[in-house]
Amino acid sequence: MKITVENKKGLNKDLKIFIDKETMNSYMDEKYEEIKGSVNLKGFRPGKVPKEILKRQFGKAVFGEVLDKVLKDTSTKALQEKKIKPAGQPKLDLKTYGEGKDLEYVLSVTELPKVEIKSLENIKFDKYNVKIDESETEKRIKEIAKNQPNFKEVSADTKAKKGDLVSLDYKATVDGMDFKGSEGKNTQLTLGKDLFLKGFDDQLIGVKKGDEKIVEATLPENFPEKELVNKKAKFSCKILSVKQSEEVKIDDNFAKNLGAKDLKDLKTLISKQINDEYKNSLDQLSKNQILREIEKIKVEEVPENLIEEEVKILSQGMSEEEAKKNKKDFEKKAKTRIKTGLILNEFGEKNQIKVTEQEVQAEVQKQLRMMPGQEKMVMDFYQKNPSALASLRGTVYEEKILNLIKEKGKPNKKEISKEEAEKILKEAHKHDHDHDHSHVEEKKFTKKKTVTTSAKEKKPATKKAKSKPVAKKTKKVSKK
Repeated sequence: MKITVENKKGLNKDLKIFIDKETMNSYMDEKYEEIKGSVNLKGFRPGKVPKEILKRQFGKAVFGEVLDKVLKDTSTKALQEKKIKPAGQPKLDLKTYGEGKDLEYVLSVTELPKVEIKSLENIKFDKYNVKIDESETEKRIKEIAKNQPNFKEVSADTKAKKGDLVSLDYKATVDGMDFKGSEGKNTQLTLGKDLFLKGFDDQLIGVKKGDEKIVEATLPENFPEKELVNKKAKFSCKILSVKQSEEVKIDDNFAKNLGAKDLKDLKTLISKQINDEYKNSLDQLSKNQILREIEKIKVEEVPENLIEEEVKILSQGMSEEEAKKNKKDFEKKAKTRIKTGLILNEFGEKNQIKVTEQEVQAEVQKQLRMMPGQEKMVMDFYQKNPSALASLRGTVYEEKILNLIKEKGKPNKKEISKEEAEKILKEAHKHDHDHDHSHVEEKKFTKKKTVTTSAKEKKPATKKAKSKPVAKKTKKVSKK
């Protein structure tokens, strides 16, 4: 195989590839030997069909298969030999081909630019540590305690008021008739929350343990028995108990109920939890800082075809007029994203960063946790959209790259208070920089080495011969 580099124009170049007819003939002979054993022709034993007969019967199909394989293998080898990383898909133009002839074709390729990544090892960024005051920890524990249900039964003559927990048995009728689901045993209602039926709670204010009370309420629109919707029902209620809420005592038992060893351990865990809530957001600020520093690194030329692809993505869903109006802004944004992506990708390759299937699935699970009740919908989305899964993989890949850059970089360590953290995050939100789109996909720029044919003459048909995808406050605390 002979390779000549021609027509160098910036990142664009043509590779002229020549394979002599003797080499092509040897590939053809190998293919005939391969199919000989599986061809059944009348008058010949399997494996004994003469080559000339095979040529007459399957020549065009065999040549088509051989040509496909040779083009794929030699184009990949040519790119590797000339150390060219293509930006997108190279185009192939057949010049000479045919059985018993030399093969000559031109591979037109846009090369990825050389990028400098050495400066990433000394990149500067702010690294925050939030110092949580003890009063903040105690305030959070009090909030948790306030949300813990703690009801204590009162004396038999105490009347129920708003906020009390009333337990009751009931039997309901509509127009004097029973209906499906008309009975309830030991039903518990916190008066004033109106979680049962609208207006039901208010009618129980003033009841005592042992009282019997008739409550009237309208059955709602979503009532299962459709013929009873909006009808008035009478509920015969027997009051079993009345309980009043008591302030939760914050002690070791309270802490143990939340999964801590004791109150001291709970304070440590809550302090860490508050810190982590700010840490995640502040870490993202550090990463955005790093990305802004990467944008300052000079790249001589960004491939036009990649800019065009990115502009298409940015203008998705827009009208033609709107896309045209925003074209310059999109081109600028696309150039920045691609440049950043090239640098991150080069750093990822040099440091042999990989994304495992387990890491992708862990990210999917993370998405599921963020959308409770919609897990099936999210899973179906990723199963039916391989591009969405690839984008998720790209996000994980970029995250791993940025974490390594942080490890190798030069952090400016800052210890700040919770108030300072809130101020920094508020300011950052105001001047939020656009880093919501993943800059890289794992090996995004180096995998596309398959070629497309745009021959001046049409390539022959290739029939086969007969061969064989800020944390919320929580009631429970975790030690993780």
